[in-house]
Amino acid sequence: MVVMCWLAAALPAQRKYITYEEFGAVGDGVHDDQKAIVAAHKAANERGLPVRAADDKTYYIGRGSEVAIIQTDVDFGKAHFIIDDVVTDNYRAPIFRVESTLKAIEIRDVHQLRKEQKELGVRLPARSLVVVDNKNKMVYIRYGLNQNGGTPQKEVFIADKKGRIDSRSPITWDYDEITHMTAFPIDKKTLTIRGGTFTTIANQAESKYNYHGRGFDINRSNVRVEKMTHLVKGEADHGAPYSGFLTFNYCADVVVTDCLLTPHKTYRTIGSAGKPVSMGSYDMTAGNCVNVLFEHGRQTIDIDDGAYWGLFASNFCKDLRMNDMVISRFDAHMGVANVTLTNCTFGYMGIQTIGFGTMLVKNCEVHRNTFIWLRDDYGSTWDGDIIIKDCTLKPMRDERSLTLISGSNPGTHDFGYVCHLPRRVLVENLTVDDSSITNSSYSGPSVFNDFHRHGTASELLPYPPTEEVQAKNVRVASNKQLKLSSNTQLFRDTKMTLTSK
Repeated sequence: MVVMCWLAAALPAQRKYITYEEFGAVGDGVHDDQKAIVAAHKAANERGLPVRAADDKTYYIGRGSEVAIIQTDVDFGKAHFIIDDVVTDNYRAPIFRVESTLKAIEIRDVHQLRKEQKELGVRLPARSLVVVDNKNKMVYIRYGLNQNGGTPQKEVFIADKKGRIDSRSPITWDYDEITHMTAFPIDKKTLTIRGGTFTTIANQAESKYNYHGRGFDINRSNVRVEKMTHLVKGEADHGAPYSGFLTFNYCADVVVTDCLLTPHKTYRTIGSAGKPVSMGSYDMTAGNCVNVLFEHGRQTIDIDDGAYWGLFASNFCKDLRMNDMVISRFDAHMGVANVTLTNCTFGYMGIQTIGFGTMLVKNCEVHRNTFIWLRDDYGSTWDGDIIIKDCTLKPMRDERSLTLISGSNPGTHDFGYVCHLPRRVLVENLTVDDSSITNSSYSGPSVFNDFHRHGTASELLPYPPTEEVQAKNVRVASNKQLKLSSNTQLFRDTKMTLTSK
């Protein structure tokens, strides 16, 4: 440490960037460079300088749990990093945490909020990401093998200095009581993290829900991550799950572009209901975020390889967008509001979501028996419109049925909110490639499945009806006609219009 302090003091005043070597990093892939990396970023933050890694170095990160705080630009270039999760002392600690220098502000003068409220009612020092919660009301009370007691009602939105709420992040709940509200000012300057190849040596821990987080924890708004590669080696027949190599929490205005990431193997464990379940593990996650764009991304594993869980999941996000992504799954768990997916290909796990607002899927291909699965563990709810345009549904295996929108609901479970079917479904220029289906029970595609679960009667299902389905120019390889649903009772008041050019 003495040597590191001396090196920091000796840095030339005219230096334009900081290097890890100046703080003792060896970069031979053997010696542990974590302390040097932490010290380099500390010095960079103090001096307001970017950090640059050496292209010809391989930095090893092993047992330590110290976190490198990033507050300035970083160029990892062509450098390699080895993250050894077999020997780590603290599997929850990230390697890097990206933070703002701006301080959070508690909002004490707002006591209630209403759904789709336009103004906050108070002024803010800057455009901010606002987090509100009511700890006395539980929502997202999960159903099924991973059942739980829910989570306190909360959401995020963007408000400007005058307190006006951005329409892309509308308030989705009524708050009769507010137990906490915080504003996180959004940085005006973009912080860029570029390059680098990071290889995780996978943990060998017991297969249970102890999520590992040894990667990047990004908590600052206005961040750009580009041209980064993450690889995974050494996965065995067991292991603990990962919450994400790239994790975004409580931030807005984020772009992730041209990155190559790696899904993790699917392991089995015992869920909260006491029965075996497949255990989720992700390489990229977003929680409590607004205006996040993932673009031009790929994964290292075949998107239709069922041995690997998937790549992306989110919770409590708004204005979530993907463009030109080729990944195994898009998965939005708890309450995404406003989703736009364009020019993407989704593999064997497809598009999974619940939420609010408008979901626009344009020029995308899905390799599953359903184009959109409204997650049944959260009530298969979408409070808003779904638009599917210029898309292809192409299952990669023989199926008994194909649907555009699927879900189910027991009709007896309290999820903490009223469940909704999509208000309107608009379909235009859809190709259903069912040429690989030979199952004799297959009768053609439908807009909705029956939404039954375990024999639930139609009259028990809790949904307000879908008002309208418009389907224009739907091409089905088998020449079978697109139907509304086999559940004629649930969709009896739905108006469906099917037209062709």
